[in-house]
Amino acid sequence: MIHPIEFIPEAAKDYKELDGSIKKKVDKKLHELSKQPFLGEHLGNKFNVNLTGFYKTYIDNKSYRIVYRLIDEEIEIIEIWGIGKRDKEEIYKIIGKRLRKKK
Repeated sequence: MIHPIEFIPEAAKDYKELDGSIKKKVDKKLHELSKQPFLGEHLGNKFNVNLTGFYKTYIDNKSYRIVYRLIDEEIEIIEIWGIGKRDKEEIYKIIGKRLRKKK
């Protein structure tokens, strides 16, 4: 079964700003996720950001992360919340800001 993937607007911007070679790797990983939504690792509390219910998966030899969550118990949608460099766990801080804006 293929699960639909949606980007929150900020994550769509993250994706658009990636260079072409990284986009290809992201596309490949997203295709894998659409078939296996539990491919990523569970996240919890990262740097004082509660990411319970979110998952992470890596691309490009773990230099980039994709952070996502599954919408609905039947996994109707895989919602991408961020794509960014692994550098200094910055992506978690970005997701935290996005979560605060949504509330």
